[in-house]
Amino acid sequence: MSVAVSRRSSGVTLIELLVALVLGLLVAGGIVTVVTSTSASNHAQNQLSQVLEGGRYALERITDDLRMANGLYCASTGGIAAHAASGLWLDGLRAPTVYARDIMTSLASKDLTTAWGQRSGGNTYPAAPSSPYALPPFLSMRGYDCDTTACKPVNPPTSVAPAMGKGVGARALGTSLVTLRFMDSSRGWVLGGNSRVVTNAADGSIAAIHIASAAGEPALKEFASGDLAMLADCSGAQIFAVTGNPDFVPDPTRNFSAPALQGMQAAPKLFDFNTDYLSVTYYVKVVANDDGTTTGALARKAGNGAEELVRGVERLDFLYGVEDADGNTRYLTADDVDSGAGGSIGCPPSVPSPLGGDPGCLWRAVKSIEVRLLMAGERAIYTLTPDEQMYAYALDGFAMPAAPNAAGRKVTPVAQGFGNAKIRREFTALVSVRNYNP
Repeated sequence: MSVAVSRRSSGVTLIELLVALVLGLLVAGGIVTVVTSTSASNHAQNQLSQVLEGGRYALERITDDLRMANGLYCASTGGIAAHAASGLWLDGLRAPTVYARDIMTSLASKDLTTAWGQRSGGNTYPAAPSSPYALPPFLSMRGYDCDTTACKPVNPPTSVAPAMGKGVGARALGTSLVTLRFMDSSRGWVLGGNSRVVTNAADGSIAAIHIASAAGEPALKEFASGDLAMLADCSGAQIFAVTGNPDFVPDPTRNFSAPALQGMQAAPKLFDFNTDYLSVTYYVKVVANDDGTTTGALARKAGNGAEELVRGVERLDFLYGVEDADGNTRYLTADDVDSGAGGSIGCPPSVPSPLGGDPGCLWRAVKSIEVRLLMAGERAIYTLTPDEQMYAYALDGFAMPAAPNAAGRKVTPVAQGFGNAKIRREFTALVSVRNYNP
């Protein structure tokens, strides 16, 4: 007798296996999509945070120096001239009186492009003077407006900033620059107590200045032979050549005449003009990333070296708020300030000057400076959408975000050698300056 054995099959069918694989692929694809989207969003958010942080820091550093433009201790060098009740010209008190015959030697290393008797831009500067004079505005501040080919009113020499280009170390194409000068008020020697001024009884001129360096003040050995002295208080200043140390005596061979001591000095202080009168230039230079691409960096040049402050700066522009002879305030480019808008804007009133001319006179009337900069991520993010790449930059004529290569932009990232696939934001600040506001 035979016995039939019943066997039940086990496992899954081919169809079930295929369905499971498809479902698994769908789930895996969804996970990959979410991870990719999250990663791209995270990269964009991180870059936006870096752009915002870098932009705020860059503006903070620039505005700190812009506020000090032409500041001399606790007085200023510019402003609109007016008669006080006594009949004195007020800007004649504010601007330092220069007794030194050769101030240009002290300024030669301070990014100077406006020397005696030279033509620079549209101005011809006065010949070297032969008598004391008020420090002129063209020795105190100068800006340069640049497109991708040249700068106005003049191309700055490489002693001021590198030539424009796309290569590492060049000045970024289409970026402007400004040179500011001001006294480092943290330096110098306070007069009073053991430090004092000795005057000539006959005419009240300065016979000598004795300095006893106090705690916290610079060592007197820093005052090198041949340096100029600046004696300043909160109403004015004098710049003159001296000999000796620690008793500084006006040098009759290097001064037009003996410097006169102003009456009723308020918080007087002596400075070494050669070292304490600072010249600061801001510009944008091209720097290399570690992936072979380039980006822009805000550079601050003070003295012989330039300090890199923050990376990601691609554009830098300035507009200067000037009060003209009629009392109207308008915002001008550096070229228009330098030329008086081609001679259409009159010079503000000024103290009579033995220089015989007042080129660049509107630099004396700069009340405020508007700074604009464009910040970008250092490296490209190729997952950015076209909308995420859009940005506004008002000086391009775009108040609303537009594409990096939009028609009408004065400067595009590609023209500068930078990639489009970055997040960009415009930053602006309006700064009142010491040039006009003591």
